[in-house]
Amino acid sequence: MRVVFVHGACVRDGSWWWHRMAPLLQEKGVGSVTATLPSCGEAGVPGGTGGPGLTEDVAAVRTVLQDSDEPTIVVTHSYGGIVTAEAAAGVPSVQHLLLISSYLPEVGQSLSEFGAPGPAPFLDIDPDAGTFGVRPELLVDTFLQDCDAEVREQAAAHLARQSVQVTGQRVSAAAWHDVPSTYLVCADDRGTPARLQREYARRAGRVVEIDAGHHPFLSRPEVVRDLILESAA
Repeated sequence: MRVVFVHGACVRDGSWWWHRMAPLLQEKGVGSVTATLPSCGEAGVPGGTGGPGLTEDVAAVRTVLQDSDEPTIVVTHSYGGIVTAEAAAGVPSVQHLLLISSYLPEVGQSLSEFGAPGPAPFLDIDPDAGTFGVRPELLVDTFLQDCDAEVREQAAAHLARQSVQVTGQRVSAAAWHDVPSTYLVCADDRGTPARLQREYARRAGRVVEIDAGHHPFLSRPEVVRDLILESAA
């Protein structure tokens, strides 16, 4: 079995965001790999007007999923659920989806259809450049309030300006219809409130709730590790 991690919006260097998970899984004999998202500039092309969007993100994640026939659990965070819904569809090796404070879009839905109308206060949108990103001054209080000092000090260096077009682009498949899924509700999440997560989680096959902020794989990695192993079993 292997795990494929898919990070959320407005960040880069996915291996950093998941760096506390990989060694914990390896201790149990489970390998992992982190997918990159071109819309966040991880393919060498900056995000923005005319740059890569959801289509390129889906293709990048799908390539990773198809690289191996080994049974795979996809662990996806926040915006990553939009990407995974399409990328994991019809991939025989994908055995389970674990969605963390994330989304299970129906065919034809886009990220903009989830949550409150209008941009969130912690986002900075540049319509001229065609990008959006997290306001650095609000990063810790919104997303990392339950993380330790090391994470808080390093996280801002791994933010990214992402192509804003991904918010309106619609998925053409919904893998969660055919692949067993678990939704992890993060009850102390200040970015995606728990009440919204619980609403999104209704489409999942199983729902688990913990007291954690938006990034439990950084603040409570052992709990997420155990949930991954349970999903595998």
